[in-house]
Amino acid sequence: MQLGIIGLARSGKTTVFNAVTRSKAHVGGYGASSQPNVGVVNVPDERVDRLAKMYKPKKTTYATIQYVDFPAAGESFGKGEGPAGKFINDLARTDALIHVVRAFEDETVPHPEVTVDPDRDIATMDLELTFADLAIIEKRLQKLETELRSMKPGERDALQRTKEVLLRLRTALENEQAIRELDLSDEDRKALEGSQFLTWLPMLIVVNIGDDDLPRRAAIEEEFRAKYRRKGRDVAVFSGKFEMELNDLNDEEAEEFRASVGVTESGMAEAIRVSYLLLGLISFLTAGPDECRAWTVTAGSTAPEAAGKIHSDLRRGFIRAEVIRFDDLMACGSEAEARKKGLLRTEGKQYVVQDGDILNILFNV
Repeated sequence: MQLGIIGLARSGKTTVFNAVTRSKAHVGGYGASSQPNVGVVNVPDERVDRLAKMYKPKKTTYATIQYVDFPAAGESFGKGEGPAGKFINDLARTDALIHVVRAFEDETVPHPEVTVDPDRDIATMDLELTFADLAIIEKRLQKLETELRSMKPGERDALQRTKEVLLRLRTALENEQAIRELDLSDEDRKALEGSQFLTWLPMLIVVNIGDDDLPRRAAIEEEFRAKYRRKGRDVAVFSGKFEMELNDLNDEEAEEFRASVGVTESGMAEAIRVSYLLLGLISFLTAGPDECRAWTVTAGSTAPEAAGKIHSDLRRGFIRAEVIRFDDLMACGSEAEARKKGLLRTEGKQYVVQDGDILNILFNV
């Protein structure tokens, strides 16, 4: 999973990147001419830790997320230039966007617009993403018109269908509705195959607060969620600076420091949890003496599709899957005991994998 981090200049975007990836990327002066910062993090998963204690494997592997911190746009941002213009294609290839919004006061880091106004900055980013998508649609429509004129009437159906869907998208965007909020049919999506719209991507708005607001974090999150949470978009609130400083502490010290200011969950853990929900992702597990591992799949995936995440041969030669729920295994204390109690079951090709399933794939190629 790849998440693209975007935001206005001096929003604390790179500080948030450092906080969630434990990186040391330079903050301040990260302009549009810079290259993106890239960091890969393990997805915290207590289930993998507990399986490792049980099986004592040679290797323990967590699911991973790649964060890409894109440069902020230049001074013309908010005037239709679009976010980090030359990186739009790279942005469109991410699985979701994280929009870091400034909500902290700091006289040493003046806001480009002088005042700190999260609502204004959210509206500005929404507008820029809309401009980018409208520009793509106009180019597609112009190309389609040229192609339609050169085709015979009986050959135009597919292109005409695409044109109709693009016109619907344009109308929605002009009415300040993101593409992700639209109810698109399978036929609509097929017509748009290959399109790279930014407002189609799920978005997590990260409201970057100051340390003084940490005790009110839950209330602030509730306030912003009431305004901005909708289909394909959610909100998380934490202090990037606070979380980045915790990276210099060990886990126990960091936990104590969070507790002292009333923060019960790390910013990274919450961002990942909400991102999984936005993208409709779940994790299944594999366990044994060689490796305990978490795998990420889309909710609703069948057992063969999950097997394919492990290796294409497992999907191609899939016979059946042995499945046990993580909680059942922990309650039994061992796989042998779970099998004795009938909690380890056999499932076929139609089985829909659930979050926390431990799978053993039987296959023949």
